Amino acid sequence: MPEKKVKINKLLCKGCGYCIEFCPKKVFEQSDELNEKGVTLPRIINEDECISCGLCVMFCPDFAITMEEEDE
Repeated sequence: MPEKKVKINKLLCKGCGYCIEFCPKKVFEQSDELNEKGVTLPRIINEDECISCGLCVMFCPDFAITMEEEDE
């Protein structure tokens, strides 16, 4: 069965931090990386802890986070 992986679209992200705030497994943290708009981006730090609940996708106001299936 394909595993779902969380992805951040750096061009769409505005750095609101909702993904960091609402993730029950603390998969995200704020980084020092800036996108081309000068926005500080979140980064994925605990991808193995992700339970694919979709809260990050649901709360992202800019549709910058997706869950994509990947073959193992």
